[in-house]
Order: sequence, then structure tokens, then C-alpha cells
Amino acid sequence: MTQHFIVIGNPIAHSKSPSIHHAFAQQAGLAIRYARQYCPDDAESFRAVVDAFFNGGGIGANVTVPFKQIAYEYCLEDGALSDHARVAGAVNTLAQRDGKLYGDNTDGQGLVNDMQHQGWILKDKTVAIIGAGGAARGTILPLIQAGIKSLTLANRTVSKAETLVKALGEQSATVAHCPIDTCATDALTGHFDIIINATSIGLSGERLPLSEHLTCAHAYDMMYGRELPFLTHFADSGAKTSDGYGMLIGQAALSFALWTGADIDVTAARAQLT
Repeated sequence: MTQHFIVIGNPIAHSKSPSIHHAFAQQAGLAIRYARQYCPDDAESFRAVVDAFFNGGGIGANVTVPFKQIAYEYCLEDGALSDHARVAGAVNTLAQRDGKLYGDNTDGQGLVNDMQHQGWILKDKTVAIIGAGGAARGTILPLIQAGIKSLTLANRTVSKAETLVKALGEQSATVAHCPIDTCATDALTGHFDIIINATSIGLSGERLPLSEHLTCAHAYDMMYGRELPFLTHFADSGAKTSDGYGMLIGQAALSFALWTGADIDVTAARAQLT
């Protein structure tokens, strides 16, 4: 029997999720239909789309911009949340458990899995994240669970980074026990083992206001699909770099496993997709 899945977003036509999940299904020997679902940008419309999908027999839904926080609020009010979703304050994966909506956040876990797949060591490493929005928020708990030594959160508006760190510390004892510093983006200096760009600024071709005294061994941009100035900047100084395409596949594999129980070979799937 064919299982039905969707990804909900606005815009959504560009999404690569259908091709990724159909590759997973082929690997797992499952019959699925995975479709893009456009939704007007408001909470009422989002809830209507989700309800119609699951009431019609849908198995699982991914959630992308701008609905991740709306999905979180919906699950908080009328369903259940994973620990990762609760700490992130955002949901990218929806399912049903015991007749109730269940929300998870696989973004940060996908990021960590991709880094580890590439051989990047996270345990006892110094990490900096640029950005204090939803993308950054979703990565902090998985990074800390992976054993990083310390974290610095840099953002153009320092107060936003400070508010985020305080909120995460209140929600998770794991987060509270990791040293986390905050600073302005242009004040981020020194050497880090890993620097992560969790902003979308690179998609417009703009450059972050990075200090000339900032260096790293590894640089990761969560965006993908084009040349990214952030990665070019650090590659020029000898750092190993990666865009976020592997994270996209990694978070999708975790969603697929939640829905179907299938353990996906991400390496084989990526080879098939590229």
C-alpha cells in the first residue's frame, strides 16, 4: 500500500525533499508518494492543511519556512513534542502517535550526523555559531549532546543571542551545563575548531561582517545550492568547508526513520542524488 507524505512551506516549489524521500523509499523497498504542499502564510491555514492531510490518511509531513514555529505551537497546544523540538522551539517533522499530533526537530541531529560522517570530530571541540534564529536554536542541543567543549553564539543583535541562551538553559539541563558565550558577529575573534553559519545571508551573495582575526579548522554553512561567501572566506585561509546539503539529507533520513522505521544508508542515498 502506498504511504503518503508531504512537505509544507511557502515558497515550496524549490524543495528537494520529494526526490530525497523517494530515493529513501527506493532503498527501503517501500511504495510512497511524497508531494510539495503550498500553504498560505498564516497559522489557521497551516493547521487546516495539517488536519486535512492526517485526517485523509497521511503518514508524515515535513515542515519548512515559515511554518516551523507555527508547527511547534500547534503540537504544544494539541499534541506532543520530542525533546529536540521542545528545546529548539521549532518542528520540522510531524507524525501521529496514539491519535495525536507529534512534532520532532531533526535539523540539528542531521547537522551533527553530517559533520561526523565527514570525519569532523565534535567531542571536546570549540564551536561558534553565527546567527540566533530558529536554525541556530535547533542545532545547539545536538551539538552539546555530541560532546563539544564550549560554544560561542554570535549575532548582529547581541541581546537576541543572550535571550536565546537564557531560554535554552531554562528548558534543558544539558544546555545549561555547557559553557556558552555570546557576542556581536563582528566581535567574534580567535580560533575555533568549527564555525557554523546558521544565517541565510549567503543566499543573497552578501557577506557576514567577519573579523580578520577570526580563524577555524572547519567551516559549515547550513545553506546549500550555490557558492557561499562564508565558505569561500574560510577556504581561502585553509579551513575544511562544507555546505548544508548533507544536513538536508541527514535530517530527512531521521524524519523517514521516524515515519517508517527504515534505517537509511545516507552515503548511498547521497551518491544516488548527486
